[in-house]
Parts: sequence; C-alpha cells; structure tokens
Amino acid sequence: MKNILLSCLFLVFSFVSIAQENLLQSGPMVGYSDFREALIWVQTTKPANVKIGYFASDENEKFTKNIQTTLENDLIAKLTPNEVDYGKTYRYKLYINDIYVPRAYKLEFQTQTLWQYRTDPPDFKIALGSCSFINETKDDRPNPYGGKYQIFDAILAKNPDLMLWVGDNMYLRTPDFMTETGIRHRFRHTRATPELQALLGSVHHYATWDDHDYGPNDGDRSYVNKKITENTFNKYWGNLNTNAAGNGGVTQHFAWNDVEVFMLDDRYHRAPNRDPNDDRAYLGKQQLDWLIDALTNSSATFKIIVNGGQVISDVAKFENYAMYPTERAKLLQRLHDSKIEGVFFISGDRHHTEISRLEREDAYPLIDITCSPLTAGTHKARDEGNTLQVKDKTFYNRNFGIIDVSGKRKERTLLLTIYDSDGKKAIDYTIKAQDLRYPRK
Repeated sequence: MKNILLSCLFLVFSFVSIAQENLLQSGPMVGYSDFREALIWVQTTKPANVKIGYFASDENEKFTKNIQTTLENDLIAKLTPNEVDYGKTYRYKLYINDIYVPRAYKLEFQTQTLWQYRTDPPDFKIALGSCSFINETKDDRPNPYGGKYQIFDAILAKNPDLMLWVGDNMYLRTPDFMTETGIRHRFRHTRATPELQALLGSVHHYATWDDHDYGPNDGDRSYVNKKITENTFNKYWGNLNTNAAGNGGVTQHFAWNDVEVFMLDDRYHRAPNRDPNDDRAYLGKQQLDWLIDALTNSSATFKIIVNGGQVISDVAKFENYAMYPTERAKLLQRLHDSKIEGVFFISGDRHHTEISRLEREDAYPLIDITCSPLTAGTHKARDEGNTLQVKDKTFYNRNFGIIDVSGKRKERTLLLTIYDSDGKKAIDYTIKAQDLRYPRK
C-alpha cells in the first residue's frame, strides 16, 4: 500500500510539474548583472505567478518576490534577485504558480566583482553577434533565410560571461511592422527558439538594435511605430538602462570589470538615407553629445562603442556611418579633440565579418570589429571598397565572436576570436590596451 501511495504521489507531482512547464513560453533569460542585484526574464503562455529561487554554493535558497504575468505586459516577468554578495555565481530555479519547473540545462547568474582599489580586474569573456533570423514558414520568403541554429549552443560552449547583441537580433517582417500585435508576435516567436534557451539561461545578455528589430528595412526616424518597438524591445531585453541620452531610443551604458560598453541607437533619430543634406543626423546631436560626455568621464581600460552599423568603414554605402559624412567626421574629430583613450567599435549588419582600422596622425588607430551574421543569410566574398579593411581578417559564413579580456590592470589585452556556427575557429585579432593610448610626450 505504501508503495502504491508513493507512486500515486509521484504521478500527481509529475503531472503538476508538466502542467506548469507548459505555462513557460520562453526563458529564463539572464539580463544585466550588477553588484547588488541581477535581472532574470521569463515569459509565460498564460497569466501566471512567477518567482526565482537562487543560492550560492554555501547558502540556502532565497526567493525573489512573485510577479503575476499579464496579457497587457505580454506575459513577461522581470525578477531581480537582490539578496546577493559581490563577485559570486548563483544557481537559480524557476517556479511557476509556486511549482518548481526544472530545466535540462544550467541556470546561473553572477554578480559584479568589487576589484577596484583592491586587486587587478578579473579576466572575463564577452560573446558578440548580430543578424539572428529565425524562420517562420507562413511569414518567410519562398526560400528560408535563417539556418544553423546550433550556433547558440556553440556560443554557450565557449563559456562567455556576457553577450552583446549588436542589432538585427530578430527580423520584423511584412505582417509585423504596422501593429503592436505584429511586433509582439515577432519578438515572441524569435525568443522562443528552442536552440536559444540554454544560452539565455546562464549568460548575461545586453542588446541594442538595428533596422530589422527596430522597424522596416533601412528604417529611420520617420517610422510611425518606433515608440511601440522601443517599448517592446525594452520588455524583451533585460538591459541595465535605456534612453541614456534622454531623448528616446535604446542608447545605454554599463560596465563589466574594467570595460565600459556604450550601446548606441542608430535608428531612432536617424534621417532617411536618401536625405540629400550631408549634415543629416545619424545618431543625432543629443546622442552624440551624451556619448562624448560619457566617454570623457570614463576611466575604463577599454571603452567599447557598440553600434548596429559600421562606423569606421570608409565606403559610403550599405547604410553605414560613411553615408552620413558630416556627423561621422564630427564624432571622429571630437574623439580626437577630447583625447579619449581606449576606444574601439563593435558593429553588425553586414552579413559578413571584417575588421576596419583607421590610422590617425598623432593618435592611436580606431578599430571597428564587424561581426555578422548569427543565423541570417550570408553572401559570397567580394570587395566592397572598404579601404580600411584589415587584410585576412574577413569571414563570410555564419559566425560569432568571443572577446577574452585578460592581464594585469596596466597590461590588459583583448583577444577577439571569430568562430563558425559549429564553434570552429576562423580568425583572431589582438588589441592591447597600451596600443589605444595617445603618444606620451
């Protein structure tokens, strides 16, 4: 009789657990990390109560508050574990309606290390990529554009601490652009990609956008639904902040150890590509002023500027900054005039990977790492006319990047490695902190 009762209880528990698992649409996803809290994002299929249990190796389980998901908020819960210590890794569990929902992969988050004035900054890894197209047959082109989703497992296998999503992180399509229902559908569909879930669960994610997750192809400030996509983007990502320049859009800033990241918005304030005025806006004056102020205030070893489109390439086509020559020249001149050290760029968009390097008189070179695409389509190798392209540092298949930041405080080195969809090394490139400084007189 006892065995029968135990078997019945096990069956009941299993049924209840499966029922709660069916309420999970996407996630959990780890968002930002800070010293006193982190963010974990979850989406359900129906209204439900969601909470996270979390613990370090030497602690008992603690819980976030319960959050009720609602249709108005697209059934999304953002939870903030905040009974944490500096520089620790925490395992966590997902609970829906107070029932534990196990996942078949690692669920972890970490808090920032308080190394300042104490030790050398810790070594860490940054993953990066752009252009993630997830097929949906009824909405797609006749020939599927996305593929090789195993790339997400390949990224996770490199054990990055955080990932930078550089834009076109999903692709709005013709049925999506003009309604909030369509925009939400596309974000929801992409986020639920099965191959993506394990990567979401234990790597901290930060994102900006480019045209395809902002609006229509080549979208600009005229897009009538940009406030809807801004709101939806902020719901679906767990960035530490947004609208950093104060005039709308997804501009943001965060630090990880001795690196600071400045994620720009190249769409919200952008004049149309066909505007004949050479002084037309790309980032816009307010965002550009904010960027220079924030860079000037920063004492980070590396100051990474992330932009959806290429900044340093000198070929004025393919929607890059060179198509906006006056504003681009202002940015480069202000970087030089302010003697800002440690700057380099990361960009996406181009459906191939390349490195551009601009040599400057009496200044260190400006480098732009273009990393694209993750799962979207590629094109054949070709000479597009970028005279600043670094020789033998191009790749024309689906790929992602891993940046290893290592070394003592005054001897930091950044190693970029580009991997293909299966995690095989394609190219690498090293940047030393000392090489991003102005000449000492």
